Amino acid sequence: MGEKKRKEESKSGFVFGRKNYKFMFIGLACIALGFILMAGGGSDDPNVFNPDIFSWRRIRLAPTLILIGFGIQVYAILLNPDKE
Repeated sequence: MGEKKRKEESKSGFVFGRKNYKFMFIGLACIALGFILMAGGGSDDPNVFNPDIFSWRRIRLAPTLILIGFGIQVYAILLNPDKE
């Protein structure tokens, strides 16, 4: 009898709820956008210096977006899906 009760209690759906997955996808989108903003700025010729690699977008904005995205991911993992 006790074993049957334990099986019923342990029977559950997904670990995360719909709310958790929404926040995870938002965080993933922030991380992807940060890496997209960080890309580029190189030069085809190695003898020519391109100062675009030091732009505000690549130095400040993109890493900040990536860190915000990771913060959203941590929040999504710790969020209790049953609590409203």
